[in-house]
Amino acid sequence: MDDPSAPLVEPWDDDHVLVTFLWRGEAKTTRAWWNIEVDLARIPGTDVWHGSRVFPRDLRTIYCITHDGVADAPSTLSYDGPSHLDPGNPAVVRFAADPYDPSDRDSYLSLLELPDAPVSPWTEPRPGVVPGELSLERLPGHDLPVTIYRPHGVDPAGRPTLVVFDGWLAQTVMAMPTALDNLIADGRIPPMTALFVHAREASRDDDLMPGPAIEGLVDDLLPWARSLGIGAPTGGNVVAGMSRGGLVAAYLGLRRPDLFSGVIAHSGSFWWPAPGDGEPRRLIRDVPRLAGGDVRVFLDVGRMETMPGPGGAPSQLSVCREMRDQLRRHGYAVSYAEFSGGHDYVNWRHTFPSALIAVTRH
Repeated sequence: MDDPSAPLVEPWDDDHVLVTFLWRGEAKTTRAWWNIEVDLARIPGTDVWHGSRVFPRDLRTIYCITHDGVADAPSTLSYDGPSHLDPGNPAVVRFAADPYDPSDRDSYLSLLELPDAPVSPWTEPRPGVVPGELSLERLPGHDLPVTIYRPHGVDPAGRPTLVVFDGWLAQTVMAMPTALDNLIADGRIPPMTALFVHAREASRDDDLMPGPAIEGLVDDLLPWARSLGIGAPTGGNVVAGMSRGGLVAAYLGLRRPDLFSGVIAHSGSFWWPAPGDGEPRRLIRDVPRLAGGDVRVFLDVGRMETMPGPGGAPSQLSVCREMRDQLRRHGYAVSYAEFSGGHDYVNWRHTFPSALIAVTRH
């Protein structure tokens, strides 16, 4: 099945379509899997497999074809093996390994965008918009790569700064530098610099944890950036992250309103800590104690993020809704969005520009 003909998308009702996944080959079991899970059945007497599911018309998600219980994303641009891309779908998302993280690896997933999936006008390069400058540095004392974004034609000194965790994927899959270029050029946000803090895949969960270590990193990061002529002495900055990065972004916004006036938490892991490591939802429960800063917050989450968290913790969807309500109850200005999709960068890519507009002050 080599022609670009799958998955098949057929009308269902006003709000939904029927999606049929197809594969041809030999296996004991086959499924379309990642942020979706659709078992495929073999047509007797053939090597053709098929499976259908009704999805919202505005769904955007990523998936692969796996066999015989394998639960890994493809690590190569391939269309065969125990886990591979959908041979009938030419739309592919590459999650490139961070070249500065030896524990990271490439992965590839097929992209499913249904007819009404929302798009962003900000994430593609525009004629006439000169890209900002990107340079890689290492944060002293942490041996941590940080990519610095300087907007074109603007003195970066004294400007607000966007701090982003999981900075490599934010640059590549989420196209944040391009979004910054376009938003600044259109006057939708003030000219600002950005610090993309790279993750260490092997220690990511420990690195992205609320507490003194992440505060200490930020207390070193921002003065170091100012020593390079980047950023303002205090306040007016935005902190952003995805998943565990969204958790610590919210933590830093609550703990350090002296540094951050805006928070972007894409699908924040507010279930943290997992049962067995403490009582879940700690940051949600800490909001009353930490409340008081003049901080704007943007939260989003996928409506498909309904699986329990680690160790049986509450789902991402439920805790993001709970965090929204808790923050609003204690006086925070919260913008909130739910999208048709799962826990993935291809949706956060499209919600980030709106998030940045919502939390910046200009």
